[in-house]
Amino acid sequence: MMQDACRNRYELHENELIDRFNRRLNYLRVSITDRCNLRCNYCTPAGFFPKLPHKEILSYEEILRLVRLLVCAGVSKVRITGGEPLVRKGVYEFLSELHRIEALSDISLTTNGVLLKENIRRIKSAGINRINVSLDSLNREKYGKIAGADRFDEVWEGIQLSLLMGFDPVKINMVAIKGVNDDELIDFARLSLIYPFHVRFIEYMPIGTQCMSMERQMLAPEIKQKIEEIGSLHPISRGANDGPAERFRFDGAPGEIGFIRPISRHFCPDCNRLRLTASGQLRLCLLSNLQFDLKTPIRTGASDSELLNMIFSAADRKPLEHELVCREKSTVLDPMYAIGG
Repeated sequence: MMQDACRNRYELHENELIDRFNRRLNYLRVSITDRCNLRCNYCTPAGFFPKLPHKEILSYEEILRLVRLLVCAGVSKVRITGGEPLVRKGVYEFLSELHRIEALSDISLTTNGVLLKENIRRIKSAGINRINVSLDSLNREKYGKIAGADRFDEVWEGIQLSLLMGFDPVKINMVAIKGVNDDELIDFARLSLIYPFHVRFIEYMPIGTQCMSMERQMLAPEIKQKIEEIGSLHPISRGANDGPAERFRFDGAPGEIGFIRPISRHFCPDCNRLRLTASGQLRLCLLSNLQFDLKTPIRTGASDSELLNMIFSAADRKPLEHELVCREKSTVLDPMYAIGG
């Protein structure tokens, strides 16, 4: 059944999802849970925040079915996110099943690193070789204030062990926040001079109804200017599976620096991403409320061909660009933990 559905879509759409702006959509980010073992202050709102009931979260079988269908439509790269994906029971068996999908050329994992050290061998055994770790401070006290828990040692030890286990690349994602961690920009940049880390500086994106004050937002040009006190940054050519980061390297550095700048320089014209949320919504843009329900049809008996038709129809509505601008309050209603970064 699914092979026939794939064959039909290949005939109609030349084997791949191409939207109306001629963007080839071959990258899927899958959030497998909205749960997290941290409370980072730029991600989760203050006070109580609701979580999805278990029955409202896609099962692993449902996720794998949708991933296989999207692979039929040309998706070749998948990143698993959360919440914190490693808190979900059965995640390592799921990663192994995902790795068995032969047409996927790139499978990676984004984690806050808290559970990394104790589970790194299981992640490796599941076939994952690329990992992103969210780390917003190298200072233990400050880390605790940002993350809502003192887990710095576990995270840093997990990052170090990832290198020893041969993960390549190990990316470190830092959300730069003025007055919070902007005094550590150079410290993070220096990591690339010591380790083969890919250090990514990410512009804070105002997402959710209780987002952080825009006065704390730092944009890439300012960040770059500060870290160039170390030395000149030299551009790195983009690879076939690269994301939106603008990549650079210091002279002689084993690692590299990247800037992800959705606010100061829209990379929307080149966006190749789709997002599947833990609740079964297909989101076409992180910074848009537009989403399409795949959970209901998958649970009410939709065939593979019908699901593919829905996916292609949704892709045709992917917007040309998001509408956020510098220092503007969010128009995205769902918080980051509910979408998947």
